[in-house]
Amino acid sequence: MRLRAPLAMFALVLFAAAFATAQDIKPGQEEGQGHFPAQDHYSPYAGRNFPTQVYWGDTHLHTGMSLDAGAFGARLTPAEAYRFARGEELASSTGQQVKLARPLDFLVVADHSDNMGFFPALIAGDPDMLADPTGRDWYDRIQQGGQVAVGVAAEVIQSITGNSFPEALYLAPGTDGYRDAWEQTIDAAEASNDPGQFTAFIGYEWTSTDKGLNLHRIVVYRDGGAKASQMEPAATLPPWGAPHPRFLWNWMQQYEDKTGGRLLAIAHNGNLSNGWMFPQVETAHDGDDVDQDYVETRARWEPLYEVVQMKGDGETHPFLSPNDEFADYERWDQGNLDLSELKTDDMLQREYARTALAMGMQMEQQYGTNPYKFGMIGSTDAHTGLATAGEDNFFGKHSGTEPNAHRWEHPIAKFGDAEYVGWGQIAAGYAAVWAQENTREALFDAMKRKETYATTGSRMILRFFGGWEFESEDAMSRLPADIGYSKGVPMGGDLVGAPAGRAPTFLMAAMKDPYSGNLDRIQMVKVWLDAAGDRMEKVYNVAWSDDRQLDAEGNLPPVGNTVDVATATWTNTIGSPELLATWSDPDFDPALPAAYYLRVLEIPTPRWTAYESLRYDISMDPEVPMIHEERGYTSPIWYTPQ
Repeated sequence: MRLRAPLAMFALVLFAAAFATAQDIKPGQEEGQGHFPAQDHYSPYAGRNFPTQVYWGDTHLHTGMSLDAGAFGARLTPAEAYRFARGEELASSTGQQVKLARPLDFLVVADHSDNMGFFPALIAGDPDMLADPTGRDWYDRIQQGGQVAVGVAAEVIQSITGNSFPEALYLAPGTDGYRDAWEQTIDAAEASNDPGQFTAFIGYEWTSTDKGLNLHRIVVYRDGGAKASQMEPAATLPPWGAPHPRFLWNWMQQYEDKTGGRLLAIAHNGNLSNGWMFPQVETAHDGDDVDQDYVETRARWEPLYEVVQMKGDGETHPFLSPNDEFADYERWDQGNLDLSELKTDDMLQREYARTALAMGMQMEQQYGTNPYKFGMIGSTDAHTGLATAGEDNFFGKHSGTEPNAHRWEHPIAKFGDAEYVGWGQIAAGYAAVWAQENTREALFDAMKRKETYATTGSRMILRFFGGWEFESEDAMSRLPADIGYSKGVPMGGDLVGAPAGRAPTFLMAAMKDPYSGNLDRIQMVKVWLDAAGDRMEKVYNVAWSDDRQLDAEGNLPPVGNTVDVATATWTNTIGSPELLATWSDPDFDPALPAAYYLRVLEIPTPRWTAYESLRYDISMDPEVPMIHEERGYTSPIWYTPQ
């Protein structure tokens, strides 16, 4: 069933309020379960105790406190990063004035765990660092700026990935310099946190990059500084740490045991892991066993996956999903982090979210636990201190790629003859979290229950519910969340055991970002195991704009394209401001496990390269994309046979 609704802006505002409704969680009920109570008052909004707002944020931002960010020229501090996210205008590290069109609701400054604070100390001319020949060389060359400084950044990264970083320069856990950096990080978050208005999470990025394999995780604290200061972050370089995730998970357990606090970890976008982000074989990259303990421990600590960020889209890949016309979006599939090992097709299945969801179900059949039962979020991974994911306000992957007339043609990073091209970086993404209030506790708890979704930068509003009783009339309601929570579970939830003769039904609603393009379509992505235990997937077009018709194979004609590249503009004369639908799985087998998530597409709009061409009056090579389609990915809803 599809419903098109061309609304005026006033109606959009009203509908936004209708979307911002959610579940009534009674004592003793699990979150996302149960039925909405009978209404005994006139106002449909009275008496609610549930998430009523989607909050927008970035869980993965680096400042000059990070080793590589500092090497690339970042000089902004954690305190400045929080100020910018709250809507303040700042001067970037290259001296350009910058401000968000709309403030964020929350931010995690996630500076790298290893050598945190190294570059502020080096740039300040720390005598001990300058006494080391390598430290002196790096210091002198960084002062030259430009591509010379970028070259230093590449050297620093390769020294980390190759385990050759000079020990005399390393700020290890337990040293005064490391402790000072962590205290500055905590202090900045504590000073910026404003419950109800803006959430400044304490966090860091655990930086496993052994042999150039990016297995990073973002560690997010539910706690304040009193607990976070009791243990310094986990490192990855021996002898102060180890590069395998089990070391991090053990550290997280030690932290909770010692402080009584709460942590979660978010797996980094897997594009640079060369097939090791989602291991399924008997051993992981470091020889650590993938066994019962690995599966159960990962499932406990890692509820979310960073499906999109500036280093590419991580939903799926054309090699994995050859029948998916939208699979080829902003790919980063060259190799590992330092390009010391180039990508091969066999690696891809263990890097992308869609295939990992199916692998997790296979592993659940073997171990009884699904280690890849994750929700979806996006974040930037910007190394500038600036959480900019807007195409028209993109300040680059690192400070060496902040706006200038040549950044599209200069490499983001160069390792010998191999490089990441400048125009290949993408303006993405953001994390959307449905929560009761804008506090550390409420947002953290929503992340744990996976009531989250990812976007590539647009702030579209998405609702997604699964159950057994949704009907076509439910999509006519102006309060889709009321019906959704009363009849089913939200994104991130579970359906267990099908009633006799029933297939799962789903209620979905999407509303456009008023600053971005209209909506093209809602797609249901189903991932399941067949009777032989093999991985399967299918994409269904469920709701769409304009007067298009599906063909016999379920394909939908393109929505069209109104982009004028020369002026970096488009018109919302195609597409819809909102889409609502119910859908029942026509291929459902109650004996087979499955996961369902939504992919929501906007109409084509200008890519950041189009804005760059206009503002600097330059021409780029024909291979450089100028148009793209913003998209959102909801957390899945899982079906498990009894």
